[in-house]
Amino acid sequence: MTVLPGPAVPHDAGMTLTTSSQTAAGAGVAAVDLDGVVKRFGAVTAVDGISLSIRPGEVVALLGPNGAGKTTTVDMLLGLLRPDAGRVEVYGRPPHEAVALGLVSAVMQSGGLLKDYTVGETVRLIAVLFGKSRAAVDEALERAGLTEIAGRPVGKCSGGQQQRLRFAMALLPDPELLILDEPTTGMDVAGRHDFWTAIRDDARRGRTVIFATHYLEEADAYADRVVFVRRGRVVADGTAAEVKALASGRTVRATLPGAEAATLERIDGVDRAEVRGDTIFLHGNDTDPIARYLLTRTEARDLEITSRNLEDAFLTLTADEEKK
Repeated sequence: MTVLPGPAVPHDAGMTLTTSSQTAAGAGVAAVDLDGVVKRFGAVTAVDGISLSIRPGEVVALLGPNGAGKTTTVDMLLGLLRPDAGRVEVYGRPPHEAVALGLVSAVMQSGGLLKDYTVGETVRLIAVLFGKSRAAVDEALERAGLTEIAGRPVGKCSGGQQQRLRFAMALLPDPELLILDEPTTGMDVAGRHDFWTAIRDDARRGRTVIFATHYLEEADAYADRVVFVRRGRVVADGTAAEVKALASGRTVRATLPGAEAATLERIDGVDRAEVRGDTIFLHGNDTDPIARYLLTRTEARDLEITSRNLEDAFLTLTADEEKK
């Protein structure tokens, strides 16, 4: 689904879309401001007091296990849900007003595409709704990497190509805030690289981006800031390096054919052991005794000690949620 704002506000309404965007972005207000936000569905509290402020031009990864409250939070940012308590503002405005003014676009994972239309026809249709020129259509197709397949029916496009089409549609209103849900699902490696290159270029121009992804390496590589959510609360917020530091300890990786995780976990200092083929991964706070044991008591080779990565931090900080 691609969530798009309504048509631009007429000039005689007192403010054009461009003026509202410039005013919002240039007045020093936060792009997104959530203060003590709570959202309940019956007896279930989906969002439990989230407070979060995002500056214009930031690229923020919103991460958490299923049921952590990410989707509910995004729905409130899009004005699709209202909080039961707390405040939600987008560029200093209520979310539904920001969407109507063209400040916000969102790219979701599915829906919203007519399979019998071509890629180019789909983008031109959206452009007509917003009074955009053919040049804007061409630019959106190019930025999404779709120029060469503009004549292809949507139904003949791969999942990754359809996701890039949703991205092109979301770009047409030239939003100040772009919300992306699993944006690179179905894309190949080259497509993912081109997509994130375009996103970082947009951020340098001042566009704010919030994205959710299961590709944690994307959050590590491309986000200015990583926010972990668990049980409707923010449990970590900072740069990828800062968040990774919260998961203390290191990992010893080595080649050891025939190893068993249960045996490895009995090594002094090992908190958790993984076996992937002939490669073992031993996680612990003090890796010196682990490395010493492997080098002196086993046939392990190719030993390497690394700091915890973002996946380790994710597992550590959302462990309680994952077990439920």
